[in-house]
Amino acid sequence: VIGQASERKSKGKEEARAAYDRLVDELGSLENNWVGAFPYTVPAEYADKPQLLGRAEVELNTTAGRMVITLDGYSAPITAGNFADLVQRGFYDGLTFDRVETFFLAQAGDPPGPADGYVDPATGKIRTIPMEIRAKGEVMPRYGQTFDQMGLWDVEPALPFSAEGTVAMARYPDDPNSASSQFFIFMAEPDLTPAGLNLMDGRYAVFGYVTEGTEVLRHIKVGDRILSARLISGQDNLKTGA
Repeated sequence: VIGQASERKSKGKEEARAAYDRLVDELGSLENNWVGAFPYTVPAEYADKPQLLGRAEVELNTTAGRMVITLDGYSAPITAGNFADLVQRGFYDGLTFDRVETFFLAQAGDPPGPADGYVDPATGKIRTIPMEIRAKGEVMPRYGQTFDQMGLWDVEPALPFSAEGTVAMARYPDDPNSASSQFFIFMAEPDLTPAGLNLMDGRYAVFGYVTEGTEVLRHIKVGDRILSARLISGQDNLKTGA
C-alpha cells in the first residue's frame, strides 16, 4: 500500500510539473497571440486603478532565495497592475512572509501597523481592487464576483491553481473585492488541486506564476523577509491610475 501511495504521489508531481511547464509556455506565447494593441478595454469604473497592459517580470529576492514572477496583464490587468505598481513603489521591500503552510502556500504583503493593505497617500484610504478572473476561452476577465457567485460551476479560469508557483491575491473570505497588497504563492499538491476540480479556481484572482526559483518555495518559513522586489521587464506596460 505504501508503495502504491508513493507511486501515485510521484506520478502526481510529474503531472504537476508538466502542467506548470505548459502554463509557462502559454504565458510566453501570449504576446505572440495578441499582436498589436491590448486586446480589450478595462471597464471605465476601474480607470483609477493601476493596469498592466501586457506582461512583466518581477524579481523577488528573499532571505530564502531568489524568484522571478511572470505577471500576466492580459488575463488580469488590474490585479497584475496593482502588484507591479506596489513593486515599483518599493512597498514589499522588507516585508515578511507572515503565513506559510507546508505544501500549500506562502503569503506576504501585510505592512506594519494597523492597516492590512496599501494605504493610498492621495486618499489616505486602503486601495482595494476588484475580483478579476478571466475564463478559459474568453478574451477579457469577469469582475466583481467569484465564479461560484456568478453560477459558473463548470468554467475553468485561464490561470488555474494547478501549477506550483501560482501567484494570487489574498482577500477577506466574505468580500471578493477586498484584495489590496497581500498576496500568496501557491505550492501545488497535485492530488488535492487537479485543474478545474479544486476549491481555489474561480475564487481567488491569479495574476502570474513563479517562472524561476520555484525550489525556493520549499525553504520559505514564517519570518523570512522580502529583501527587494523589482520590476525587471514590462515597465512600459504599466499604466498608473487615472
